[in-house]
Amino acid sequence: MLLFAAEPAQHAANNGFVLISAALVLMMTPALALFYAGFVRSRNVLNTMVMSFAAMGLVSVLWVLFGYSLAFSPGSGPLAPFIGGLQWAGLSNWSAPYGDGQLSHGAVAFFQLTFAIITPALISGAVVERMNFRAWMLFVLLWSTFIYLPLAHMVWGPGGFLGPEGLGALDFAGGLVVEMASGVGAAVTAAVVGSRRNHPEHNAPPHNVPFILLGAGLLWFGWFGFNGGSGLVAGNLASLACLTTNTAGASAALGWMLIETVQRGKPTAVGVATGAVAGLVAITPAAGYVSPLGALVIGFAAAFLCSWALQLKNRSRLDDSLDVLPVHGVAGLLGILLTGVLALSSVNPAGANGLLAGNPAQLLIQIKAAGFTALWVGVGTFVILQALRMVIPLRASDAEERQGLDINAHGEEAYNTEFTM
Repeated sequence: MLLFAAEPAQHAANNGFVLISAALVLMMTPALALFYAGFVRSRNVLNTMVMSFAAMGLVSVLWVLFGYSLAFSPGSGPLAPFIGGLQWAGLSNWSAPYGDGQLSHGAVAFFQLTFAIITPALISGAVVERMNFRAWMLFVLLWSTFIYLPLAHMVWGPGGFLGPEGLGALDFAGGLVVEMASGVGAAVTAAVVGSRRNHPEHNAPPHNVPFILLGAGLLWFGWFGFNGGSGLVAGNLASLACLTTNTAGASAALGWMLIETVQRGKPTAVGVATGAVAGLVAITPAAGYVSPLGALVIGFAAAFLCSWALQLKNRSRLDDSLDVLPVHGVAGLLGILLTGVLALSSVNPAGANGLLAGNPAQLLIQIKAAGFTALWVGVGTFVILQALRMVIPLRASDAEERQGLDINAHGEEAYNTEFTM
């Protein structure tokens, strides 16, 4: 017995495309866990990975209960530009048509869930090897609810304060909502939680560089769903977004290799991976608004700016362990600003022209949106952490940090060096 009427072919194709894109983006969180795990000491590998996996579980439940509704349903009253309502709580609208009817809310909700998952997971990179796991879980709960959901509504929700019906900011796939939000949130969280023991005097090198390369490669692969799927249509816009995504990631990887060759005499594997991620981050807000040549510029710019920002961070006292601020925050900001410079309405009529196409007002809009996002996330994250520290320790004890968080938080070890015959 057929439970649903047959969909028109194009509608079915678009739904299928969005669902495949969502699966690619969901894979990015385990890829991020692998990427991060390669950087930390072997005694903290499992805890680092579980911080990302736990976000997958917790945010998925929140999304069904109230997350999608608050982020993407129409709000009411004076708060409508800032937060949605609860009319879709429980994903009660999952089978209803979305927009012009070419998609279902179920497909869009699943796709947007994957963005909500990876954003707090990115923040974990700033506080690995010392944050109390229970405090981390509470942080993800509060941060996702009070920071991420309103920001997603403001940028992408109906009548959002920063989006097309509000300020008019262009953010194709999450330069504000994911990248800047995670970068700023990471910096504040690292500052409040504090540095690792003996930082920066006794920083350990990455314990598994192949993990880093494999994680970066899987992130690059998943980014085609991240950016390509954000147009929510299987067509030319998706082709453009995938092409600009790959171009920016490739040019940033090459740019980082060039920088390291000049500075060190040889490129490092970690540098190549970091450069690629920086370029992919930077193109995220611009992927559906700029030409492939524009993506080339964005990728090279990301390599040089993020390399400089990372070196500057290393000279500071901020223990952003895995460089979330200089890679995601700075590259996300760069992408938002260069969208205001390089955007072309000829490649996407739903967007706008940027500065170089004769519309300097768009750059000003992008600057305002970036400033608001930094303030919203920075202040909100600080308030949440201060509230949490009144009820639970934010970081592991000194003894737990010395022994490693794998055994203390999870009762397991990543590498068992004892063999029995």
